[in-house]
Amino acid sequence: MSHTNGMNYAPQGKPSPVVAGGEFVFAATALDHGHIYGMCNGLIEAGATLKWVYDPDPDKIRQFVKTYPQAKVAESEQQILQDPEVSLVAAAAVPSERGPLGVKVMEHGKDYFTDKTPFTSLDQLARARQAAAETGRKYAVYYSERLHVESAVFAGQLVQDGAIGRVVQVLGLGPHRLNAAQRPAWFFEKAKYGGILCDIGSHQIEQFLHFAGCANAEVLHSKVANYNCKAYPELEDYGDATLVGDNGATNYFRVDWLTPDGLSTWGDGRTVILGTNGYIELRKYVDIARDGQGDHLYLVNGEGERHLELAGKVGYPFFGELILDCLNRTEKAMTQAHAFKAAELCLQAQEKAVKVE
Repeated sequence: MSHTNGMNYAPQGKPSPVVAGGEFVFAATALDHGHIYGMCNGLIEAGATLKWVYDPDPDKIRQFVKTYPQAKVAESEQQILQDPEVSLVAAAAVPSERGPLGVKVMEHGKDYFTDKTPFTSLDQLARARQAAAETGRKYAVYYSERLHVESAVFAGQLVQDGAIGRVVQVLGLGPHRLNAAQRPAWFFEKAKYGGILCDIGSHQIEQFLHFAGCANAEVLHSKVANYNCKAYPELEDYGDATLVGDNGATNYFRVDWLTPDGLSTWGDGRTVILGTNGYIELRKYVDIARDGQGDHLYLVNGEGERHLELAGKVGYPFFGELILDCLNRTEKAMTQAHAFKAAELCLQAQEKAVKVE
């Protein structure tokens, strides 16, 4: 179920369960963004049992239970939060509501798995950091452009194996198709979506921290603009930023809502990872004018040039690791510090952005 408009991009992989049926039970709520389908697919393929769904909108519920008939419709959010069987709550709320919902979930003794961007303000982040520390619960984030893309998963393995030496720069391009007519009203309200660097920029910053192995970074400068969407004055259709990591690695990324209608998919997302001994380029969703299938990885190092087609070959280990982390209270899928740091930096990039007129 991969809707090419990008609103409900829900990758499906090979089921690779890490638990038996009923061993790890989760619920879905706040179905405001189509990413909830990708999140649920990933968890179910890793063996999780989807027990409940709740949303105040009956249309969203109807669509959801068509895809996941096993989900029982809860009468309220409270019913999910009070069910002792539920270990984790997955949600894709309006971005400005993600932080407060996560705090509530953690205070009910459950782990939380939210769509990106996880917060729209530094205050929300501070409250979630405090709640995670006090409750010992997880605030996990679906940074899908790395976690749910096989070429990106494999690139991480290559970097770890030393295939390109020390990573010194990550270049990220995150174009998206706007599809304005199909977007909900909140999508165009800055207080609700947080700004373009906060929203889709969060993917890019998370990838930089991961591929370059940074625990922290500084936003040197950032810019935002509304070039082509004057009908929506609060929308930013362009943003970019430059960062430097605590280990000296640098990052430039650009995100936009300017994908032309002629592209065969929702966005030509690319990542270039430069190392001291080589480089990797990811063409995540399409190899334009050559191959409509995504997950192309190009590797150049001392051994030569290679092109790997990775669709269907790598899988999505994050989801199984997350389930085991929740059961064992470990941090193999992603550390809490990393998830929060990526969120913090995208908020800082947004806050200090120069508005280009």
